[in-house]
Amino acid sequence: MFGTPLNRRKWLQQSACGFGSLAASAMLNDQAVFASNQVLHHRAHAKRIIFLFMQGGVSQVDSFDYKPILAKRHGDKLPFDDARQLAKTGKRTEHHLMQSPWQFRQYGSCGQWVSDLFPETAQHVDDLCMIHGMHTEGVAHGPATLFLHCGATNFIRPSMGSWVYYGLGAENENLPGFVSIAPSIGNGGPRNYGSAFLPPQFQGTRVGSLTAPQLSIDNLGRSDLPRQTQMQQVDFVNRLNRQQLDRRAISDEELEATIASHELAWRMQQFAPEVLDLERESAHTLQAYGIDDPKTRAYGQRCLLARRLCEAGVRFIQVTHGDNSANPAWDQHSNIPKHADHAAAVDKPIAALLSDLKQRGLLDETIVWWGSEFGRTPYSQENGTGRDHNPRGFTVWLAGGGFKSGFRHGETDEFGFQSINGRVHMHDLHATLLHQLGLDHKRLVFEHAGRQFRLTDIHGQVIHDVVS
Repeated sequence: MFGTPLNRRKWLQQSACGFGSLAASAMLNDQAVFASNQVLHHRAHAKRIIFLFMQGGVSQVDSFDYKPILAKRHGDKLPFDDARQLAKTGKRTEHHLMQSPWQFRQYGSCGQWVSDLFPETAQHVDDLCMIHGMHTEGVAHGPATLFLHCGATNFIRPSMGSWVYYGLGAENENLPGFVSIAPSIGNGGPRNYGSAFLPPQFQGTRVGSLTAPQLSIDNLGRSDLPRQTQMQQVDFVNRLNRQQLDRRAISDEELEATIASHELAWRMQQFAPEVLDLERESAHTLQAYGIDDPKTRAYGQRCLLARRLCEAGVRFIQVTHGDNSANPAWDQHSNIPKHADHAAAVDKPIAALLSDLKQRGLLDETIVWWGSEFGRTPYSQENGTGRDHNPRGFTVWLAGGGFKSGFRHGETDEFGFQSINGRVHMHDLHATLLHQLGLDHKRLVFEHAGRQFRLTDIHGQVIHDVVS
């Protein structure tokens, strides 16, 4: 079991002398944040994760899960175990099959089928591990999104990024270990990058939002005060906080987290602006990510920042493509052709990220995880041009981090509705991702309210077939 991070008050009491300087604060932070780096459960295959979150539910049968029978039987009416209708009536419902508006083609040495939605990503199929047998909990966006991030829909649980940060610590003392780039305020909002009952210092740091084009961290710097004055202020506040800790008989995690936050914020003021400054990149790199094109600029900036954070040692980086409207991106109930707009916004940046990581020698030690909270149905909805939510069978892909490249695992039925072979539950995916980071999902636990909690609850198994 992982314990609470080092108690600063006890550390000071046991030291030969007390400290009142920022240098001492940095030493304390090193001990607290890096302490868990020495407790990997087994050999790690990766150091970090970049999660490319496609908010709203990408249609697997229109992207990576080719089902030619949909074109042959387009319009046929068949009964399906529709999750929403089953909840309402308890009966199977008949629906019209709908063919994909996009052509599928085979790519790479592996011959993976990819639709014309993702022509740029398709060039990298020999580096991808496709998982076609995914299934999950929750048929609505809110529960399914929380389940994707936190492994549960009930209670308030830590997000996966927080679990990773808690288990591995940080690689860079000057940056947080978990960053969420442009997160949505809907479908769980901050809970999707929150630490819940884990020590507060392990929550995600938000960079920008889906409504703000500027990728920045709030209140990162102060231009109105000289650096020496700011240093004196930080030193004074830290000494006051440590005096408060010394007076307390028991550990105060919130106060300790506040101290750690202040210290990290000070160091970030010196280091983070350089990492966040995308203009330091070459014109060629900016063009490769599509930052010169209004259609791809927003997600291109996010993906490029993810690479820079990856290089700087951040453990878990989430990059969201979505919006804050009532109907999230990719959620086309009556207009599946709208998928083309979203794919055009992300395809080139994602391909550039894969190329960039590989070229810099980072892909082997970085897991790139692409996916949504669920997939979509193979049959039409409403006016016959949309698809409903489908948690029973969908696709995610993984690259780098020791996963098999050019590999397919699992499958859905002939229509792409339900996973039938090589089924992978979201708990299994979480367990496998943790495994590649050197963490045993059954041993990465935290005691809260008299119970030991973990990301996968009492479920999950590592899918060894997908790892090299």
